[in-house]
Amino acid sequence: MPDNLLINKQGLTEEQFLAAYDASKYERPSVTVDMLIFTVTDEEKENYRKLPEKVLRLLMIKRGDHPYIGQWALPGGFVKMGESLDEAAIRELKEETNIDDIYMEQLYTWGDAARDPRTRVISTSYMSLADSSTLEIRASDDADDAKWFTVSCKLYQEQKTVTEKGYILQRLLKLSLSSDEDNLSAILKLVKTVEGKVTKVEREVVESNGIAFDHAKIIEYGIERLRSKIEYTDIAFNLMPELFTLTELQQVYEVILDAELLKANFRRKIADMVIETNEYTKDAGHRPSKLFRFNPNWNNISK
Repeated sequence: MPDNLLINKQGLTEEQFLAAYDASKYERPSVTVDMLIFTVTDEEKENYRKLPEKVLRLLMIKRGDHPYIGQWALPGGFVKMGESLDEAAIRELKEETNIDDIYMEQLYTWGDAARDPRTRVISTSYMSLADSSTLEIRASDDADDAKWFTVSCKLYQEQKTVTEKGYILQRLLKLSLSSDEDNLSAILKLVKTVEGKVTKVEREVVESNGIAFDHAKIIEYGIERLRSKIEYTDIAFNLMPELFTLTELQQVYEVILDAELLKANFRRKIADMVIETNEYTKDAGHRPSKLFRFNPNWNNISK
């Protein structure tokens, strides 16, 4: 018997059930999307003979209305009834920042009951890495500004407690975002509880200065995922121009991982991911360096 002719316990077919269904039976939380758009850029260099340092930056929007008016938030907004989450993310990013045609992937869904003072709001966050030199940022009419912030997340306290079934690891992290005119910060507490094969991680914003909603929590999680993904995917190449030096690529890895890498080990690791060209840099004050491009078929190379 076709599924649409099956009868439920009340004696209704699917068609009859849907015709009588009361959508107001359950409360309807609002749904939003929030986007983490990361980039890596050069800091201003004081000595033209010295290679510029690279920094990790994140795109933020200054809120032009309540709640959190005047504070900075991730680009995002409410999902319409007739669109998917992905469609909403693409639309909101274009409307709020003028960015479109970039790859984004779902990061996590945030559902704490009190995360938004307006109403019950569940948010799906997205993450993207982009070459900011190719983007023309422009804030929407309902935002006061859109700006790139240099971002860092540092561990400054850690405590591990052994329990009968495992352990509890508590970490305090300092999140910092800075631009020419604004300095934002937050203190986050992460509690990882391991009991046998079960692991639970809880995040809490202990203190937030200038960062709206629970977006400090989303940013910290995004940085953690970014550091993890860069180790086993080619995601870092989204930050690179078509041609680049291996030193520039290593700098990108180092700024994301917040760690220095051994040159020989790094080049061995990424050898299959790049293709050597016959072109060289032409920067004044520097010895010419060989330029490389991304190898899109690196995963298919037999080991």
